Amino acid sequence: MDEETEYRIKRVQAGEIQDYVYIVQKYQKQIFTYCWRLLSSRQEAEDAVQDILVKAYEKINLYKPNVNFSSWLYKMAYHHCINIIRRKKMQQKWKLGLVNPNQTANSPAEIMERQLFSEPLNRALGKLNTVERNLLVLRIYEEKSFAEIGEILNKSPESVKKKYTRTKNKLKKMMSELKEEEKCLDYNVLLKTKV
Repeated sequence: MDEETEYRIKRVQAGEIQDYVYIVQKYQKQIFTYCWRLLSSRQEAEDAVQDILVKAYEKINLYKPNVNFSSWLYKMAYHHCINIIRRKKMQQKWKLGLVNPNQTANSPAEIMERQLFSEPLNRALGKLNTVERNLLVLRIYEEKSFAEIGEILNKSPESVKKKYTRTKNKLKKMMSELKEEEKCLDYNVLLKTKV
């Protein structure tokens, strides 16, 4: 962690709440991107970031500098997003049969999301479970090390690396089953990511 962030955290812990603005500005965009990739919804990601940053502020006195602050924040974001995903699954089960999914029109935001997150890759990622998808997002899009991911998931770097390799191979197999014209640029970049 950089010295400026560490300094600001200590000041916030000491009661200088205005220094939290620096932390929000530094991490807001990357936490938003992470949440958007996990939740696949811009609106839900925006709401999640607000909640996560408020929760981080409320719990900042629990933060200890022996853990990377970024990992501490991502761990909080991960658990928050998992709760949202679980809640959505419960709501979907409840609504099953009550609403015809073909009745809703695509909003401009949904169309934009599909363009930003390629449709074939998005479909393949959607077939992965939440833990697998989170692992790929942290490693590939967020460029976290296996040690950092281990901190976030409470796993050893070795077990994270093994799970990542298995997940990457699973995704590779799913993507290879798609028609050649549906393959996307993101897929080729993804497969070239080194373990």
